[in-house]
Amino acid sequence: MTDPAYVSIAGEYARKIRNGDLPPGIQLPSYAEIATRHGVSDIVVRKALELLHGQGLVRSVRRRGIFVADRPNLVRISPERQMETAEATFGNESAQQVQIDRETASIQATDELAEAFGVGVGDELTHVITRASEDGRPISISDTYQPPDLSGISTATDLEEAIADQLPTPNHAEWLGTTPGDLVKTVSQRFIAADERVVMISNISYPRNRYDSFVFRMKLSPNA
Repeated sequence: MTDPAYVSIAGEYARKIRNGDLPPGIQLPSYAEIATRHGVSDIVVRKALELLHGQGLVRSVRRRGIFVADRPNLVRISPERQMETAEATFGNESAQQVQIDRETASIQATDELAEAFGVGVGDELTHVITRASEDGRPISISDTYQPPDLSGISTATDLEEAIADQLPTPNHAEWLGTTPGDLVKTVSQRFIAADERVVMISNISYPRNRYDSFVFRMKLSPNA
């Protein structure tokens, strides 16, 4: 899946900021300069800079421009990152080498998954385990489930997300290298279609100190 242009542009600047090529306080090029350099419109540039703002990497100074934040934070934003591949998400966050490994299998629905998806116990589900590491250090692991006849988040209209500090599952603890009793940051997601069907469930674990903050972004209807 190809990332949108604004995600790629934001990722390029994010990497430069995090590896020190763009130090705190330095001014970024103007909208017009960025647009010309990448061959995109001002709208694309604006969305890229909004993404950098949301990640805590840059700040705006009225009548002067965009500057690298004094202390760039590592912020996880949802559902913005749902438009990205895991490779793009973690690659944009890090100036280090990121590796993504996926393991896909067909499983039988447990009582809990059957109830969530509205299928029968034992019915077939697709299970994907995604593991991410940064210079060989584990930084994320997720279990994603969906019925094999659905196209996942492409049919979803709503995302429910719950964030908590809790004990990891044994598989997540093993990958992240936590010691018994250590908590991790967990994100539980349910992707829901317009007819209220759950089309995908994802359970993600990160080291507790991976992110400075978590931000949930959603569209609001002005007529709601």
